[in-house]
Amino acid sequence: MNSNWRDNMIDNSEQLRELLSETRTIAVLGIKTEMQSNQPAFYVPKYMRAAGFKIIPVPVYYPEVTEILGEKVYRKLTDIPEDVDMVNVFRRSQDIPPHLEDILAKKPKSVWIQLGISHDEVAERLAQAGIKVVQDRCLMVDHRRLGA
Repeated sequence: MNSNWRDNMIDNSEQLRELLSETRTIAVLGIKTEMQSNQPAFYVPKYMRAAGFKIIPVPVYYPEVTEILGEKVYRKLTDIPEDVDMVNVFRRSQDIPPHLEDILAKKPKSVWIQLGISHDEVAERLAQAGIKVVQDRCLMVDHRRLGA
């Protein structure tokens, strides 16, 4: 077990900027569809795509949807055939634990849990596994603020 796992809990601007600079591919867990375009779980990934990131949609609902933002939909992170740098999580705090094993198995460099959402036990498990974790912050807001 990594005794310095707390180093993987990212919360200051310098760490956030560095994290974003290392990120190219973002799997969005809990992404919404174009039909919910007024919700952060759609417009945040849309913004990040416009900013030059590759977005891989991993919706939890909408079983009939095969594409979001013009990208193929995956039902589990481990189904994604390529490596992902970041998993951006749009799930209610209590709905995050069931995704833990899938996230750990995918081994992203980071997990960004959106504004208003946090789960300390899951965050700690991820950090101990060597995954950088951001909780309760908006990816879009921080990306804009940092000019990353």
